[in-house]
Amino acid sequence: MQITRGKRARAQKVVIYGPEGIGKSSFAAQFPEPLFIDTEGSTDNMDVARLDKPTSYTMLKNEIAWVKANPTSCKTLVIDTIDWAESLVIEDVCAQHQKRGIEEFGWGNGYTYTKEEMGRLLNLLGELVDLGINVVLTAHAQMRKFEQPDEMGAYDRWELKLGKKTSSQTAPLVKEWADMVLFANYKTTVMTTDNGKKKATGGARVLYTQHHPAWDAKNRHGLPEELPLDYGAIAHIFAGQSATRPTQQPQQSAQDQQTAQQEPTVSKTETTVPSQQSQSQAPLPDTLPQAIKDLMVPEQVTPDELVQVAYIRGHFPLGTPIENFPLNYWDMIVTNWQATLEVIKTQVRTNPEIPFTVEGA
Repeated sequence: MQITRGKRARAQKVVIYGPEGIGKSSFAAQFPEPLFIDTEGSTDNMDVARLDKPTSYTMLKNEIAWVKANPTSCKTLVIDTIDWAESLVIEDVCAQHQKRGIEEFGWGNGYTYTKEEMGRLLNLLGELVDLGINVVLTAHAQMRKFEQPDEMGAYDRWELKLGKKTSSQTAPLVKEWADMVLFANYKTTVMTTDNGKKKATGGARVLYTQHHPAWDAKNRHGLPEELPLDYGAIAHIFAGQSATRPTQQPQQSAQDQQTAQQEPTVSKTETTVPSQQSQSQAPLPDTLPQAIKDLMVPEQVTPDELVQVAYIRGHFPLGTPIENFPLNYWDMIVTNWQATLEVIKTQVRTNPEIPFTVEGA
C-alpha cells in the first residue's frame, strides 16, 4: 500500500454552460491544445482543430476511442455541446429497442436507459482524463421554476439543458462527474429611476463558480464566486499539467534506435485526424442516411457489403436493392455497427465465394 499526500496536478473534467451566444465555445477554445467534437456545428467560424461532426452515437464513441488511441493528438477534448450529444444517445437508445421516441417506452424506462448510456459515455471520457487529457463539456442553460419543500413560493433557476424529463437524471450525473461546473451569464444590474421605473444596465459576461439559489455551479480549486469570462482567470489550474502528463512512447531496441538515427528525420507540423474527406472511396448512394455513410467511409465499407450482411443475417432476400431497405433498418445497423463490421471482416471479406447479386445497387 502506498500513501500519498498533498495536491496532485491532473487533467480536469469541466462543464461550461450558459445561454446561447454567451461565448462558451470561444472560452473552451482557450484551453490547452483543444480538439473539438462539434455535435451541433457551432465552431465552423472558429479557427480550431475539430473532428467530423458525429451523426450518430456510434460515431461519437468512435471519435472518443480515436483520441484515446492517439493521446498526443490534443491536451483538451471539447464536446460542444453535451446536450446535443445526449440527443444522439436518445436516438441510439430508441433504435436499440425499436422505439420511435423516448416517450414510447412507458413507465420512464426510456429515461432510465438514457441515464445509463450517458453514464457509459462519461466513463469513456473519464478514461481520457486518466491519460492526462482535459475534458470540457459545453452545454446550453435552461431556466425553470424551482420550489423548495420547506420554503414559501417558487423562483426561477438556471440549470443544465439536458432534455426535459431526462434532466432529473442525466443533469445530476454530469454535475457529479465534473470537477468544475461553471455557469456563464450576463451580469445585469436593475436600477430604479426617479420616476419609479426599473431599468437594467450592464451586460458584462461573467463566470459563476459556486452554488447559488439561482444557478448550479461548483469547483474544487477555491475559485472566487465570480470571475470574468476569460480563460486567464482559471489558467493556473492547468499550468502544472505539462510536467505530470504521461507520454506514451514505444520502447525501441538498440538496433532500432541505431536505424532511426541513420534515417532522415521528418518533422510533423500537424496531427492527422480521421476525416471522411481523407478517404478514397466511390460516392455512396444518396438513399443511404448520412449517419451510416459516416461510419462506412473510415472502414471502407461498400454498399454491396452491407447487402451481403443483410443476406447473411437473414434480414432481406439475396438481391434486394439497397434503396429498398427501410430507414429504421439503418438505425438498427448504426446502433449495432461494431457487430455489423465484424460480420463484414470475418465473413464477407474473407469468403468471396458467397453468392451475391445486387440489382440497382
